[in-house]
Order: sequence, then structure tokens, then C-alpha cells
Amino acid sequence: MKNKKSVYYLVEGAMIASLYIVLTYAQELLLPGTTSMTVQFRLSEILCVLALFTPSAIWGLTTGTLISNLLSVGALPLDIVFGTLATFVAVTLAYKLKEVRLLKLPILSCLMPVFANGIIIGLELEFFLIEGPFHVISFLLQSSTVALGEFGVCVVLGLPFFKLLEKLDFFNKLHKRI
Repeated sequence: MKNKKSVYYLVEGAMIASLYIVLTYAQELLLPGTTSMTVQFRLSEILCVLALFTPSAIWGLTTGTLISNLLSVGALPLDIVFGTLATFVAVTLAYKLKEVRLLKLPILSCLMPVFANGIIIGLELEFFLIEGPFHVISFLLQSSTVALGEFGVCVVLGLPFFKLLEKLDFFNKLHKRI
């Protein structure tokens, strides 16, 4: 039974990674630059909510981000490392905080991608894209543009998506079968 469960979580993570890649690639085809520029609104980041339902979302989303950044023409080469790191940190923290609720909502978990991407990608942009010495104001600007896009996807759209999945009892129904 343990092997069956391990295989199930492996397949589940692979499906999440695939979905992330397809959503990112489709958005980039339809709206070039919106998934990898300084001001970005990567719709596939809504899938970070899945970390509240299954631990396989951690490796699935991390892998999906890695592959998406490898395939993205507009992504900085450093996004392969820092974007993947930001996703891993965000979804790991979101998973660990999944039981913390404000107004019966996992607001803190949904804010983890906002903070992680804002800080990590903000630092990446400031150190490697902006010429000259590090400036706090410039970092805050870079960080806030990334965080704003993440907030729109992960909180504004992510919380209703979470409520929908919770109401449908989607993952509990799937996990009961294994």
C-alpha cells in the first residue's frame, strides 16, 4: 500500500508540474512577456494554492517553475535558479502554514508566494539587471512590482480558487482512493 501511495504522489506532482508548464507556456504565447518580465502576472502561480491540499505540489510546482523558466525566451538565465528557489520557498512555507487561518481563509499561506518572489526575484533584478551599486529604493521598486503581480494571482484569484477546491472537496476525494 505504501508503494501505491508513493507512486500516486509522484504522478500527482508530475501532473501539477505539467499543468504549470502548459499554463505558463500558453500565457506566454497569447500575451508575450507577461510571464517573465519585471512586471509579471504569471497566471500559473495560482497553482501555488495546491500546496494547501497536497505535499506533492511542493516538488510539482518547483519542477514546473524550473522547466517553464528553462523554456521561456523572456526569462533571465538566473530565473532558472532564483525563480525555482522562490517557488520552492513559497510553496514549502505555504504548505507548512496551511492550517493558519484568518477569517477562515489561508491568507498567510497565499501570501507566501508574494513575499518569496518579491524578495528573491526583487534581489535578483536589483543585483543582476540594474546597473550600479545596490540601492534600497530601487530594490523596493523591483520587489514591489513582482509582489504586486503575485498578489493579484495568489491572493485575489488564489483565495477564490482555494474556496472552490475546498468546496468541491477535490483532493480529499482523490486521496481517499489511494
